Amino acid sequence: MTDNTKPATRPARPYFSSGPCAKRPGWTLEALTDALLGRSHRSKPGKTRLQHAIDLTRDVLQVPDTHRIGIVPGSDTGAVEMAMWTMLGQRGVDVVAWESFGSGWVTDVLKQLKLNDARKIEAPYGELADLGEVDFDRDVIFTWNGTTSGVRVPNGDFIPEDRGGLTICDATSAAFAQDLPFDKLDVVTFSWQKVLGGEGAHGVIILGPRAVERLESYTPDRALPKIFRLTKGGKLIEGVFKGETINTPSMLCVEDYIDALEWAKSVGGLSGLIGRADANAQVLWDFVDKNDWIGNLAKDPATRSNTSVCLTITDPDVLALDADGQEAFAKALVGQLDKEGVAYDIGAYRDAPAGLRIWAGATVETADLEALIPWLAYAFETQKKSLG
Repeated sequence: MTDNTKPATRPARPYFSSGPCAKRPGWTLEALTDALLGRSHRSKPGKTRLQHAIDLTRDVLQVPDTHRIGIVPGSDTGAVEMAMWTMLGQRGVDVVAWESFGSGWVTDVLKQLKLNDARKIEAPYGELADLGEVDFDRDVIFTWNGTTSGVRVPNGDFIPEDRGGLTICDATSAAFAQDLPFDKLDVVTFSWQKVLGGEGAHGVIILGPRAVERLESYTPDRALPKIFRLTKGGKLIEGVFKGETINTPSMLCVEDYIDALEWAKSVGGLSGLIGRADANAQVLWDFVDKNDWIGNLAKDPATRSNTSVCLTITDPDVLALDADGQEAFAKALVGQLDKEGVAYDIGAYRDAPAGLRIWAGATVETADLEALIPWLAYAFETQKKSLG
């Protein structure tokens, strides 16, 4: 078969969206049969089910007993905002960004919270910011995995154990796919709609002892919406971390999350999930190495994400187009794959360079990515012919 011959095999599940991500293999609505519907989330069974979700999260993610886990509103965004609005302002803050979501936290710190002593440490798409510039005697906000650039921090070695400030880590596309050193992370946030393919609108916040100490010793000089409040009378509201959520969660979504966590345990827990994501990403990286028309947006192999794999079109004829032309070419390629029913929602993020963003997290089957590869080549050749 040549690249301009339509492939005979299609991915069994063409779901490669970077969020909400593919459901776990074998998932059907039957998995939610026992969802606690028509009951209050504050009932004893409701709180028991929420606590079970928290306990499974601790088990699979290997969160130490010193850290508290809470289910909060607003997806990962809500969880990060909760941390920033309740904790920042006691000392200076460094915000580290190398893609759109990190840049969003920069905007919130500078233009919404309007903190006087704030620094931004940034890098362009495809590169990791200079972590050596970070002052850990200040509070630090960063994404572990840049979802829209495919660039992640390689490990937690850059974080000192004797730091003075808090580390607030947006880990939404890293949790359940990459090792997170909780001893060095004071706040960790994620949404289960990412690596575990859960349903949207719910966030998870994990607080280490230093974050709890900050909450109980510092009251920011700003109004806090009810959904951000984690303390009462200067003490942590412990119920939030025992299944007593701040607002009403969807128990259907909670049941779906529990199902995904139980599946995660069945494939080997955290190490099994990481192994699946690594194998999936390797399929795409191997493809890039063998084809000169496509490249990794992440320049350094050591910082390439194993979940949100971001690719650029490096063919000279496409690069000769202006920015609008390159974007149009990438969109046409993505549209063709969508129309063929072989890959849904794999266009680059709207603020990122033109190209592809293919989710390789653990709920994606390696065989489906292997089936996708020839379709990428086929779609590229088809679209290139249109250039004349």
